[in-house]
Amino acid sequence: MVSVKAFTIAVCAVVLSAAAPAPPIDPAIAKALAAFEHDEHPDLRGIVVLRDGRVVAERYYNGEKASTLHDIRSAGKSITALLVGIAIDRGKIQGVADTVATYWPEAKGSAIGDVTITDVLTMRSGLAAFDEDVASPGNEDKLDAAPDPLVFLRSIPRADPPGSRYRYNSVTAYTAGVVVAKAAGQSMADFARASLFLPLGIRRWEWASDAAGYTKGQGNLSLTTRDFATIGEMVRGEGLYRGRRIVSAEWIRNALAPKVGIADSDPYAEGYGYFWYSKVQQINGKPVPVSFASGNGGNKIYVIPSHHMVVAVTSSAYGRGYGQRRSEAILKAILATDRP
Repeated sequence: MVSVKAFTIAVCAVVLSAAAPAPPIDPAIAKALAAFEHDEHPDLRGIVVLRDGRVVAERYYNGEKASTLHDIRSAGKSITALLVGIAIDRGKIQGVADTVATYWPEAKGSAIGDVTITDVLTMRSGLAAFDEDVASPGNEDKLDAAPDPLVFLRSIPRADPPGSRYRYNSVTAYTAGVVVAKAAGQSMADFARASLFLPLGIRRWEWASDAAGYTKGQGNLSLTTRDFATIGEMVRGEGLYRGRRIVSAEWIRNALAPKVGIADSDPYAEGYGYFWYSKVQQINGKPVPVSFASGNGGNKIYVIPSHHMVVAVTSSAYGRGYGQRRSEAILKAILATDRP
């Protein structure tokens, strides 16, 4: 018996291309998703599973619907990284060896100005920015409260030489968004609309901007769970989606390739690329490499090439550690049912 008291459920086979025949529901995966209906925390929102680009299982929880826009939090950083790649593909940014000041001249002379785009994308900017410490000069809450975020960013001092230390923080990702906007000559949201979202068929989305009018490259992007998965499918295709080139394959490979080992500081990841994570999961006694975008609360895009699969999870467990644990458990439960 399916309960209807606190959630809307949809388990169906949905074809990403209306012209293609509908694939069958995968009953084993559908059963795995149904088990999370009984989770003790009522903040899981949606799960979409794609195999070879087709939805083979889909379920919504706790009032979520397929049409609901959901804040994916810091998983938006991974989308920002894709936009950096598109800007490079189009010649708006020459390469990741360029410094921030190359595209934002006003930053010259500040701690962030001579940081390379590579060090920005790998969270090695060297800024004195600690999101877990409210007293830190570059704390994300201070960025959000700043009347002029660009002036605030230029004021943050340096804690380490650029490139020397991985330190995850929001102002570094915000910097990447500023670089894209400066290089493209338009807001990053507008650049994303034309170069990423519309080519993927994504027409409903929201991306917050700050007091200076800059899109928040550090997060605050809202998508449906299906569209969240669509981005993952494009990444699985190394930048191709339905035969259309969205991002160069070279950029996708570089973005996903681990540049920094982070297993000592992150229990859910082993490597960090360009705002994308990686981990080898042990499933049924075999290693399964997984690349993923990750946001506060357990918002995830998992890309699993060996299984021809993408798993998108949306969750509102913001600030609660169980959200990340639950999403990894969802991934493992799905992979345990699948045979590549």
